[in-house]
Amino acid sequence: MTADDDLWSAIGDPTRRALLDILLADGGGTATTLAARVPVTRQAVAKHLTVLDRVGLVHGTAAGREKRYRVDEAQLARAAAQLESVGSAWDARLQRIKKLAESIEKNTHTKEKDNG
Repeated sequence: MTADDDLWSAIGDPTRRALLDILLADGGGTATTLAARVPVTRQAVAKHLTVLDRVGLVHGTAAGREKRYRVDEAQLARAAAQLESVGSAWDARLQRIKKLAESIEKNTHTKEKDNG
């Protein structure tokens, strides 16, 4: 997997997206504080945070016996820009498909009219 594949795999999980939302809103948090806000165990939250840390979306710093995590806003902005680019590319593809389908439909109606 490339770095971008890992990034998208990390963001693809709804629990990780929820953790990112909470971290952005709160400015940071530990696995314990985050686990109180999502429907998974503290251990599961810690594993999700490890994945997010590995791809650079969050960074953990020691805070007593735990790590305090914060979102890396530059990496998140990079991911958002990539998503916007992918969305634009798909919009262009869908427009081409729509035009092709309309052309086929028009040609089918014209042939039916000529034969009917």
